[in-house]
Amino acid sequence: MKITIIGVGKIKEAYFRDAVAEYSKRLSKYCKFQIIEVADEECPENASAAEEEQIKDREGEKILKKIPNGAYVIALAIDGKKVDSVDFSKEMQRIFLSGKNVICFVIGGSIGLSKNVLSAADMKLSFSDMTFPHQLMRVILSEQIYRAFRIMNHEPYHK
Repeated sequence: MKITIIGVGKIKEAYFRDAVAEYSKRLSKYCKFQIIEVADEECPENASAAEEEQIKDREGEKILKKIPNGAYVIALAIDGKKVDSVDFSKEMQRIFLSGKNVICFVIGGSIGLSKNVLSAADMKLSFSDMTFPHQLMRVILSEQIYRAFRIMNHEPYHK
């Protein structure tokens, strides 16, 4: 089993990097886990909707090139499906049992994901109606993936 997270931009804060590194270490017991960063595009403060779409399209092209062949792609999007941790674990297990051995999660940059990336996804997943910084989202997603494996393996994990 392999889990890949593709994220736009670099994690600048050491405490976010440390948290992701900790979950990466914990996940090594269950799967091959990697994070791929693609460069974010400069977005002017007062960018028009058309400019934002162009920026998302450029970031989206970079993302699409990094998606592993044959991966089950899950895009994080506010309008995606909402699940609790147990159902998230069941969904991951269902994907692996269906014969897919790679799950690729995609986290957009500060203005979101392009339509091309969203349409290439097998599933859209939402963690909340709230907006989170994309750097923090890597920590949250990494923790939830770890929690999912603990649940799948009937191992204790705090609730």
